[in-house]
Amino acid sequence: MAVLAGTTLVVTAVPALAAPPPPNPTDSQLGDAKAQQDAAAAEVGRIAGLVTAAEAELERVGYQAEAAGTAYEVANQALQAAQERADEAAALLRQAADAVAAAQVRIAHFSRDSYITGPSMSTTAVLLDARGPSELIQRAAMLDYVAADKVDVLAGMEVARIAQATAESQARTARDEMAAAEESAAAAKAAADAQVAVQRGAYAEIEAQKAVYEQQFEDANIRLLQLQGARNAHQQWQQQQAAEEAARRQAAERAAAEAAAAAAAARNTSSGGGGGGGGGGSSAGPVRGDSGGSSGAYVKPTSGRVSSCFGARWGTFHGGVDIAAPIGTPVYSAHSGVVQRAGPATGFGYAVYILGDDGYVTVYGHVHKYFVRAGERVRAGEVIAEVGNRGQSTGPHLHFEAHPRGVLHGGQTDPVRWLNARGITVGGCGG
Repeated sequence: MAVLAGTTLVVTAVPALAAPPPPNPTDSQLGDAKAQQDAAAAEVGRIAGLVTAAEAELERVGYQAEAAGTAYEVANQALQAAQERADEAAALLRQAADAVAAAQVRIAHFSRDSYITGPSMSTTAVLLDARGPSELIQRAAMLDYVAADKVDVLAGMEVARIAQATAESQARTARDEMAAAEESAAAAKAAADAQVAVQRGAYAEIEAQKAVYEQQFEDANIRLLQLQGARNAHQQWQQQQAAEEAARRQAAERAAAEAAAAAAAARNTSSGGGGGGGGGGSSAGPVRGDSGGSSGAYVKPTSGRVSSCFGARWGTFHGGVDIAAPIGTPVYSAHSGVVQRAGPATGFGYAVYILGDDGYVTVYGHVHKYFVRAGERVRAGEVIAEVGNRGQSTGPHLHFEAHPRGVLHGGQTDPVRWLNARGITVGGCGG
């Protein structure tokens, strides 16, 4: 039993059951997911072009419908005026006809009296031979028997009646022309309105297709991010396993060296006591402190890669900077201020507009979700939304703008230079 006194016992700890490794997607799976994402992005880009064209066509036919509606209103108003003039002419014609008839009655009475008292008049035989008042009037006019004023009144009345009949006929003609013009304008308006309805239907159909493609792109992007995340997690797990294995080897080598040193010391010591007291303390690595967000007056609106800069792009003007990031990445208010708008915005899908205390308006477009409302006060660094892919977008990103002098739309300044001047580095645009 004395032999055991000089023997060093090495106790090997039983390792705990290791957690299973995270799944490791194959290169083929990642390639397929990337291909699906690219195909979906291409479809989103294609349908976005169709949406733009449909919007332009809808605007065009809308202007045409508006013009047709105005023309119809003008034609309808002209028709009403023509109808009023025709009614006035018809009333005047009736008055003239009534006056002529009254004059004819008076002349007939005069002729009858003349016929009765005929013996005292000259040319009586001519007048007595008349077979009625009408013939008597004609003979009296021929013989200058009827008083000149009576004949003049009757002639004037007849001329007036003829003139009124002509005016009434012209008024009816004008009314008929106006009615035809109004009918044509009404038909043009109906056709334009129908064209607008058709174009609205076409636009709605394209918008629905766009929503489908955007959802496909979003799904493909999420799938790719999931696979890439799984690959990254597996690689990190492998690195951790390698580090733990290296640590175990180092510990085993150190333990072996310590055991050898202890054995050598025991052999060289004449007495058998020699206990080697090893310190064996564990060393802790440096711990990073969580910054907890910037406490300054300005912060970077989101984390990610700059994918498009401020300025001319594809023949158009790009009024902001695009920062590509996965859907759901937090979006922060770049400065303190008051929310002016939050919700649907043309081209952006959803957007948030903040009027800062410094007088600048910052815009956050294409967001997936927003967490603020108009009138709400926010501070620099506060989470106001999530990165998304809504609106006219071909990939998840934040579109960020800066507008001086409190202007919501137009007059943008380079947002990268604006942030850099305030101590916030964005990078990627040479600002």
